Amino acid sequence: MNSDGAQQGMSGDDAPLSTPVGTGTPAPGTTAAADGPATLGPVDGSPADGSVEERTVRVVLVDDHRMFRTGVQAEIGVTERTGVEVVGEAADVDQAIMVITATRPEVVLLDVHLPGGGGVEVLRRSMTQMADPERPVRFLALSVSDAAEDVIGVIRGGARGYVTKTITGKDLVDAIFRVADGDAVFSPRLAGFVLDAFASTDAPPVDEDLDRLTQREREVLRLIARGYAYKEIAKQLFISVKTVESHVSAVLRKLQLSNRHELTRWAAARRLV
Repeated sequence: MNSDGAQQGMSGDDAPLSTPVGTGTPAPGTTAAADGPATLGPVDGSPADGSVEERTVRVVLVDDHRMFRTGVQAEIGVTERTGVEVVGEAADVDQAIMVITATRPEVVLLDVHLPGGGGVEVLRRSMTQMADPERPVRFLALSVSDAAEDVIGVIRGGARGYVTKTITGKDLVDAIFRVADGDAVFSPRLAGFVLDAFASTDAPPVDEDLDRLTQREREVLRLIARGYAYKEIAKQLFISVKTVESHVSAVLRKLQLSNRHELTRWAAARRLV
């Protein structure tokens, strides 16, 4: 995928326009909607006396789809309305590290699958900023993927939360403020993955076959196994049908499978569906 600009407003790939993250003006102090993020922490972050505290949270957007970043910026970046100030953008790992180092945001909205090593690599290279006792940089994963391995991977890497791209703008703003305050925030069904993973003392077994696949190939694999058509996968991942076909061919070759039916059985046996 083509590289994108590392600072806010710079251009990048021509990915199709994504569906806006959501609509709605955030109401400070309200709890999340039923389909909004679940939190591990205080439910109400507003002052105890009921007053409205004027506050701005500085945010960096890291996602390899320029048009998705544009949609998020339009949805949450009107600072006087949301309290969120987008101070930078990045489209791959190297750009992300450069922008985070230069701007020192309070929260980074981080996609899981990025050129250059993925969101986990961004987290690994940001350990110093995350550990800063005075100005910690906190990470909130924002991804199309709802796979347990992706959720657990970035949380173990140091992210404070994980929400999917179906989240509304209002709930995303709420999640950003909560993460900035040190809370852990997850989309409801994803919280279970994290609790189950950290309740176990046993490290998950290494799957050498799965490790042969790139993050994007794993994403395509799961969608194929769930019965999605190529066009549906292309739309959901913001890539072309030809690119989907290329990924499927690569997956079949690496796993030594013949067709999507064998692929579906392979994924089901590993509980990836």
